[in-house]
Amino acid sequence: MNIKPIGVILIIALCLFPAFFEDATAVESINWRSYEEGLAVSKVEKKKVFLHFYADWCVFCGKMAKETFQNPDVIAYLNNHFISVRVDTDKRPDTAMKYGVMGLPSTWFLTEMGEAIGTVPGFIGPDTLLSMLKEVNGLDTGS
Repeated sequence: MNIKPIGVILIIALCLFPAFFEDATAVESINWRSYEEGLAVSKVEKKKVFLHFYADWCVFCGKMAKETFQNPDVIAYLNNHFISVRVDTDKRPDTAMKYGVMGLPSTWFLTEMGEAIGTVPGFIGPDTLLSMLKEVNGLDTGS
C-alpha cells in the first residue's frame, strides 16, 4: 500500500482534530465550594468570598446560572480572585437565615475573614456582576 504524503497529512489531521476540538470548546466553570469549605479556604488563600444564595425553583436564580455564571469573563474573574460559595436555601435554610436572606437570588461579598462587605438582591447580569467583582476585589478590607 502506497500512501501519498497528502494522505498522511490528512490522516494525522483527522486524528488530531477531535482532541483539538474538545479543548477549544471546553467550557470552564466556576469553582463552587460549600459554605464551610469556602470560608475556610478564603482565610488560607486570603481571598474574598463571593456568596450566592439560590434555589432550584427560583426563576431568576436559573437565569443567573445560565447567563451570568456561564459568562467566560465572570468565570475567570471569580476563579482567579474570589472563593465562590453557592448555597441552596432549601437544603441550607440555617445559612440563609444567618444572612437574613428574604428573597432569591441573593448575592453577598465577604472579607477574607468571613465578614460581610455587602449584599445585592435579585438577578445580576454578567457585565454588572463583573464590575461589582472588580470593585469589591479592589477594596482594602484590612484582612
